[in-house]
Amino acid sequence: MGLPHASPSRPARWHLVRPRVGGNELHRRCRKLGGLQVPGRSPCLPGARLSKPRFLKGLLRESPGGRAGAACHIHKTRGAAGAAGTSTGTAGSMGNWLVNHWFSAAVIAAWLGINIFLFTYYFLFFDRDERYFYTREILGSALAWARASAKCLNFNSMLILLPVCRNLLSFLRGTCSCCRRTLRKQLDHNLTFHKLVAYTLALFTAVHTIAHLFNLERYNRSQQATDGSLAAVVSKLHLQSNKWLNPIHSNRTTPEYMAFTTIPGLTGVIITLALILMVTSSTEFIRRNYFEVFWYTHHLFIIYFAGLVIHGIAGLVRGQTEESMEEAHPRHCAQYLTDKDCRHRCCKETEFGSIPAESWKWVLAPVLLYIFERILRVWRARQKVVVTKVIMHPSRVLELQMQKKGFHMEVGQYIFVNCPTVSLLEWHPFTLTSAPEEDYFSIHIRAAGDWTESVIDTFQQQKPEMPRIEVDGPFGTASEDVFQYEVAMLVGAGIGVTPFASILKSIWYKFQQADQALKTKKIYFYWLCRDTGAFAWFNDLLASLEQKMAESGKADFLTYRLFLTGWDTSIANNAALNFDTATDTVTGLRHKTIFGRPMWNTEFSAVATAHPRSVVGVFLCGPEALAKSLQKSCHQHSSLDPRKVQFYFNKENF
Repeated sequence: MGLPHASPSRPARWHLVRPRVGGNELHRRCRKLGGLQVPGRSPCLPGARLSKPRFLKGLLRESPGGRAGAACHIHKTRGAAGAAGTSTGTAGSMGNWLVNHWFSAAVIAAWLGINIFLFTYYFLFFDRDERYFYTREILGSALAWARASAKCLNFNSMLILLPVCRNLLSFLRGTCSCCRRTLRKQLDHNLTFHKLVAYTLALFTAVHTIAHLFNLERYNRSQQATDGSLAAVVSKLHLQSNKWLNPIHSNRTTPEYMAFTTIPGLTGVIITLALILMVTSSTEFIRRNYFEVFWYTHHLFIIYFAGLVIHGIAGLVRGQTEESMEEAHPRHCAQYLTDKDCRHRCCKETEFGSIPAESWKWVLAPVLLYIFERILRVWRARQKVVVTKVIMHPSRVLELQMQKKGFHMEVGQYIFVNCPTVSLLEWHPFTLTSAPEEDYFSIHIRAAGDWTESVIDTFQQQKPEMPRIEVDGPFGTASEDVFQYEVAMLVGAGIGVTPFASILKSIWYKFQQADQALKTKKIYFYWLCRDTGAFAWFNDLLASLEQKMAESGKADFLTYRLFLTGWDTSIANNAALNFDTATDTVTGLRHKTIFGRPMWNTEFSAVATAHPRSVVGVFLCGPEALAKSLQKSCHQHSSLDPRKVQFYFNKENF
């Protein structure tokens, strides 16, 4: 049931270097192995052209018959046709990118446009409005920089929590089930948008902080000035009342003192430090290697929002009041204020008031929504979970089968899991590996850090009572839409196969029940693993699917390909010596394991050729590097003609 091979979109010549065994025999063995790949080389392709013989140290040892075998070494060189089509391919890729991502681009453009509008509007407002004429005399353009960036900070602080309201996203995904695929796909980019907003917050925080550092220094300089300038004069007005303009009332007060003793200064320092810790601990390296650091520091968002609401209450930055503007407009009165012994009424009537705090208005609704979200999570987490079965798989993978009253799931969804025995506060996401048709739900936990190691060790210990597990969810993901496509390509890397285990199990049950409502007509499943033990996780499931589809006359419904990316000579030797057997020596399945990594251009070309007028959903649960490769292939192989093949990329994001 292997994929039919098609030529890549950009032709290339393949030169095969062979040892002493005959060229036809070696080529036959390569094809039988499904494309044996040596590390750093590319797999064998049908139609490879043989070069002059070269003696190589074979991966196969001397056979009993005395004839030595060797692995296939292939060198790839790009032909002239590939170079000629580069410019055309670039234009086509751009067009395909727009076809697949026009809505995402529109959302980002709208968000960016609002930020630009807010910054520009308020920059010009504070730079020109006559109520801040005297404030600008002291602070200069730093006033406009500080206030414009503050408005953008409020806007992005309003947005930052919405992408992480998982229950809200699941609700929207459910209500949008009848909407177009393009609209539903935007919900899968929630974490990407969350990060984008976070980086924007960091940028505007830097602008806001630097501008206010200039402001404090200029306030201090104006207060100490004795040159009779307008800035010096207005800095000393109404110091004994609450109608002052300059917050520094004494020559002994320093900018450092203002920064660490006033409400705006102290809250500004605190929320800036909280934001720095949250952003720096969110890097890929920290999240993968020190997840606990990321988890705990991210909860500093509570301090961030509390500080943000309090930050503007004191109102240190001021402007002229409306009543004072009517009596002593700066256009008429500014010239009198610099006079010695000023007796004009402007000197008495020029009064100043604080700018009202507005941050709470921006963030109140999302904060209340997030509080409701967290209350709902806590309530659901407190509901009893019964662990019905514990299975230890090879490669330190723990399977937990559980039951919970009122728990309902769909394929590809995930849950958050907490083990109070290990940590009371840590919650980690896991994709559900069970099918909706089963009377339990299950997850697979791979040892990949302190928390997962501790959970596996806890369940391996023989204790009278089963360790308690708390579950929050399930929550929706891109994989829920897999049955909305006529053709689906499922790509899992290592433990990333878990959402597709749920899908494949559900397919098995649908075949059992002869479900006629199944829209999907063809599924291509790719599983990439580093070691042979990983394949043991779902061998039984794949074997059952093979048998059931053969019995139902739909043997072509599922095409799966297993790729072993980490292997040694002994594994390759065994595979080559047994390539004529009916089942694979690594997995025991009918499909032979392929040694190496997929050639995605070839795979996508084959699918496009086999389904020239279909909409193909490409689903990935795996690393970012693989995501970029698949996304690029989706762009390259989607037709600009909407009536022809279209590839839509979907990635699991937690």
